[in-house]
Amino acid sequence: MAFCRERGLENVKLGAAESLPYEDNEFDLVTALDVVEHMDDDLAGLREMRRVLRPGGRVLLFVPTFMFLWGVQDEVSNHRRRYRVNELRQVVTAAGFEVERTTYANITFFLPVLMVRKFMRLTGIRTETENSINISALNRIFGAILGAERHWLRYLNIPFGVSGLCVARRVEESEPPAVAGR
Repeated sequence: MAFCRERGLENVKLGAAESLPYEDNEFDLVTALDVVEHMDDDLAGLREMRRVLRPGGRVLLFVPTFMFLWGVQDEVSNHRRRYRVNELRQVVTAAGFEVERTTYANITFFLPVLMVRKFMRLTGIRTETENSINISALNRIFGAILGAERHWLRYLNIPFGVSGLCVARRVEESEPPAVAGR
């Protein structure tokens, strides 16, 4: 809060994702970028996001994927879970949204993350944080590769990745479900 206020951002509120400090129907878009995996009750949190959205509003979610990729950083970050996109789709739908798109993301880092985490499990190596596992000379190259993925994501659903992306629209209980092809 202090960080935001020091920069002149006064309209900032502090609250839990499961109990947002906003009125009903207040926003057209809610983003939860690396948030949902931290909630004890992800369904309750998603329902709360739905509550603060206006009818037809959208939610944009970004989450870590695949429990077999669980590692030290998940523990350090207090994650409760990692998702498969079909699991994310199910909980988002149960919260009252119509899923418009789900896809995996960060395919570039899938193999390196998998290999490092498997190696750490097999050898028993434990670091305080995986953020310390870094070859800084490669950061620019990795950044460019990761940045290039945004072009693929415009046209393709990626079959696997370290992260998952979901865009969903708030639907009203009386609204009929969308039919494919319309």
